[in-house]
Amino acid sequence: MNLFLLAIAPVTIVILYIYFKDKFEKEPISFLFKNFLLGATLSILITAILGVIAAKLIPLTNGQSILQQFLKAFFVVALVEEFSKYLIVRYFAQSNKEFNEPFDGIVYAVMVSMGFAALENVLYVFQYGVATGITRAFTAVPAHATFGILMGYFMGKAKFSKNKSKLNLLGLLLATLFHGAYDFFLFIDFIPGISIGAFVSLIIGIVLSKKAIKKHQLSSQFKE
Repeated sequence: MNLFLLAIAPVTIVILYIYFKDKFEKEPISFLFKNFLLGATLSILITAILGVIAAKLIPLTNGQSILQQFLKAFFVVALVEEFSKYLIVRYFAQSNKEFNEPFDGIVYAVMVSMGFAALENVLYVFQYGVATGITRAFTAVPAHATFGILMGYFMGKAKFSKNKSKLNLLGLLLATLFHGAYDFFLFIDFIPGISIGAFVSLIIGIVLSKKAIKKHQLSSQFKE
């Protein structure tokens, strides 16, 4: 099996799903690609830099400590990764004239998230093989998509609201909470059966994401 295709297939499916959910006013392919590319490059670079800083501020051991794994999941991983994506959506996509309806928040946040997920997935799949690629296609990639949708929902509202900063940060917070919860239950695998919590949080995230998509679709000013 071609490992590269295995790695990018789930990312491509998510991108197409969101693209076709943008029913009333499609975004330019070139600008979508730029957001995807920034997610795969700049957000990864920012994550690497902030990850080193976070690891120094919150020194962690590899011991079986629930507190240590909580700090790692929510701050060293989730907040760092989601903040790196947030910066691109906030200062590159949201300020652009093409970002002209609330649903665009979801579109561009997902594009940035899928850029991030694509490079991450390629690295994991080439390192660990087919089984990892198949597993991540149904776990990590959909998880990154839901984090992007939840963040983008509020960033879409923020663009057209007087409470722009508050709503933007709410999007970042929600994405971080779901990302942190997902990782936390996976990190504390020394507690038998606890990893099921990751899948519960993912399912909840998917349900909320579908509601967020529908809500912005219904409120589109381009709807006939």
